[in-house]
Amino acid sequence: ALGARTVRVTSVFHRAPLAAPPPVNCTYHLPCLLRMTPPDPFPPPLAAEPHLPGLDPVAAARLARRPVQESPWLHEEVARRMADRLGWIKQVPNRWMHWAPERGGLQGHAELCGRYPEAECLLAGAQATTTAQRLAKLSGPRWVPARWRPSKVPQVWPGSAPVEADMLWANMSLHEDAYPKRTLRLWKEALKVNGFLMFSCLGPDSLKELRTVHQHMGWPAPTHTLTDMHDLGDMLVEVGFAEPVMDMERITLTYASVERVVQDLRAWGRNLNTQRFTACRSRHWLGRWKQALQDHLPRNAEGQFLLTFEVVYGHALRPVPRLKMQASAALSEEDMRRMLRAGVTNPRNPHGA
Repeated sequence: ALGARTVRVTSVFHRAPLAAPPPVNCTYHLPCLLRMTPPDPFPPPLAAEPHLPGLDPVAAARLARRPVQESPWLHEEVARRMADRLGWIKQVPNRWMHWAPERGGLQGHAELCGRYPEAECLLAGAQATTTAQRLAKLSGPRWVPARWRPSKVPQVWPGSAPVEADMLWANMSLHEDAYPKRTLRLWKEALKVNGFLMFSCLGPDSLKELRTVHQHMGWPAPTHTLTDMHDLGDMLVEVGFAEPVMDMERITLTYASVERVVQDLRAWGRNLNTQRFTACRSRHWLGRWKQALQDHLPRNAEGQFLLTFEVVYGHALRPVPRLKMQASAALSEEDMRRMLRAGVTNPRNPHGA
């Protein structure tokens, strides 16, 4: 049975006003959640399973490949909070994988490396190679003896070789994935038996104030519909994870100016809604949108603008492979090896009952 708990924590962050509004040089410099995502010249291959309803898979793939200059500060904060949850886990990984580390947070990556200094790290995701090169430049000169140890240098997972990771860390990426079940299966295959998954993503209450403004103005929703944590828990069970635990908290951000709101929205992502406007917006419309935020975004007692984010955290294990009771059964060679490593002598009854 799925064990889920809801932690309702309201954290308030205040964002000070900008010294000057960022320049807008062309009509493409629009807020990230409202601007058009141009067609991808190299669209991803068609998946066997349908994509998440309301989420444009081509736009999502393009966003995943978009270079990241700096990890979003909100993602870094969520990574710090998720790292606090590692204190509940006694297992110390010898090898761990970081999924989409640049968008997930490079400061969070450094914290994990400090927590598990002897563990081997693998990088995965669309920007893994770029991230590895960036981390190599930040790690210091080659003549430092600490860099001679292979475990200290993150390696890039090619995507086909077996991993057998003890932990997979995926921060703030699943809500931008058009095929979440496919990704969850990939994560499960990357883990060894009894390896654990730690992930976070945004829930459906995120940016509810911005959605209300768009509804009031008669505009399409500024984001796609985000998946509820209970549905994510069901997906984990469906793809074969065991003992999933889901929890959630709400973070409330306060802003002194609309320009600061726009700056953060641009840094956090793109509008992946299939119902978004299909052409470029003008500067005049950008002015209308900012005025709508000025007039209709809720404020606190000090007059600061409010934005709410629902952050969902998930944890699950990869269990020992089990076979259904039937007249004949098939078991892959890799699953048989995993069962033998785990000490399972009867594949029909891995727990020896």
